[in-house]
Amino acid sequence: METNRKITAGLGISTQISIEDLSTLKQAGYRSIINARPDSESPDQVANPELALAAAALDLEYRFIPVVAGAISDDDVAAFGRALLEMPQPILGFCRSGTRVASLWALDQAGHDDVDHLIKMASAVNADISGLRPRLVARHDSASQAMSCAMSSYDIVIVGAGAAGCGAASSILKRRRDLKIAIIDPRQQHFYQAGWTMIGGGIFKPESTERPMQSVIPKGTIWIKAAVAGFAPERHQVFLDDGSIINYRALVVAPGLELNWAGIDGLTETLGKNGVTSNYQHGLASYTWTLVQNLKSGVALFTQPPMPIKCAGAPQKAMYLSADYWRRSGVLDKIKIEFHNNGAVLFGVKEFVPPLMEYVERYKAELVFGSTLKAVDGPARIATFEDKMPDGSVKLVQKSFDMLHVVPPQRAPAFVAKSALANEAGWVAVDQQTLQHVKYPDVFSLGDVCSAPNAKTAAAVRKQAPVVAMNLLAMLNGQPVRAVYDGYGACPLTVERGKVVLAEFGYGGKLLPSFPLNPAVARRSSWFLKATLMPFIYWNMLLKGNEIMVKHELKAVEPETAPACDFETVSGR
Repeated sequence: METNRKITAGLGISTQISIEDLSTLKQAGYRSIINARPDSESPDQVANPELALAAAALDLEYRFIPVVAGAISDDDVAAFGRALLEMPQPILGFCRSGTRVASLWALDQAGHDDVDHLIKMASAVNADISGLRPRLVARHDSASQAMSCAMSSYDIVIVGAGAAGCGAASSILKRRRDLKIAIIDPRQQHFYQAGWTMIGGGIFKPESTERPMQSVIPKGTIWIKAAVAGFAPERHQVFLDDGSIINYRALVVAPGLELNWAGIDGLTETLGKNGVTSNYQHGLASYTWTLVQNLKSGVALFTQPPMPIKCAGAPQKAMYLSADYWRRSGVLDKIKIEFHNNGAVLFGVKEFVPPLMEYVERYKAELVFGSTLKAVDGPARIATFEDKMPDGSVKLVQKSFDMLHVVPPQRAPAFVAKSALANEAGWVAVDQQTLQHVKYPDVFSLGDVCSAPNAKTAAAVRKQAPVVAMNLLAMLNGQPVRAVYDGYGACPLTVERGKVVLAEFGYGGKLLPSFPLNPAVARRSSWFLKATLMPFIYWNMLLKGNEIMVKHELKAVEPETAPACDFETVSGR
């Protein structure tokens, strides 16, 4: 069996697998299995019913699409395409060599991808499908004709139904309800990700941070349950992975960012076992709490990758809550804590470094700056770091651990990074004040995927959503965009159970506190805000367009170009 033949981020291909391989595949992060091989092709293969039962026992979705080698039918392709849309990703598809799965995938994708590109992608994972070229070309041409008759049009299309997408839609609807708005997102569940650190600290239950997506989609919008494949901003179009084309008058790009677990060698194979965990994944935050409770002595390593990442304070929050539990349990002196940070400072806003250092010293944690996790050997419990030396050189350093909390490197989703909307780093290129695209005036972006140099937090989205709503509506009305976002973000740093340093700041590290108190002091009132009020604010205000505590400002406009109507703009204070 091969687990490293990823033809796309959501689909891997493999040779015949065994029942024993299923647990390995689950540990590697796969959530679904497609068996494309008929039973009894060879005497050594495992029968479909046995694999189906074993997969069910491991909570892996399983589908049997038996395809005769060299005789792939259109029904086979359709069944495979449905599986890709319906089954949780990533998916592992297998047959005798993997080529049948690659062929099914390419035939399914032929309607909205270049044939040469499909053949090249298959070749990159050692699957030769060049013999399918005539059939791929025929499917591509046929689908292209059909797609020209299968386009939907909306006033506003929003990509992503996370905090940013739902928040923007609600803020738009608050101002105008007569527009036809579509939200595109294939996910069935919506998560309050800011609560995952609290799960890892034993404060929240996992189910409190999760709700069905349907329950948070703003009323008055149309939910398109599909994945985006790309953009054609010159033609005002969004392409879906099922071949559909969506036309828009205005586009909001807010799909969030992508956690690159595979960017650390060996990590996907050991996540959730061998003492390796991460609060950046909903299903793993509970494992963090289990590890914290069970650790009585040894070495605990916490990591922070290169910026940008979502919630830049979360890596050290995990350390503080864990260390506080060990302190309260009387075992802190028996545990060596190290915080390996790719950056050169503990926190990017200098005013908050002194109070945080007090807790670092209280917990006797060792700070290792310029240190990046590169590889994990779970069974051996060895983490390999690339450390920057004072002379500018780098060296690999191996560390043994009993607990390893990993924050993976992060990046924009591929369909954004490879599009005309992206800057060189892959993020949607926007004006940092107006959140309007720098090249395409009918495109706006907010949340983790936009290029604005603010902290990527849900609190930032709460202040960005009204800016996008007002500027987008101004653009549709032919008026100047005047709403201003000043980079506001908030990071409630949970330095111990019951106390939080509430860091609120904007562009350039400017302090933007919401309350008339010294923000660099750990307070119980801030813990109440984090543990009790913020979840309520998220579900009942941010997602629903309630803009309480959002101060309005105006971007300066020349008098002769100012609109006749009264305009609101939003700042982050």
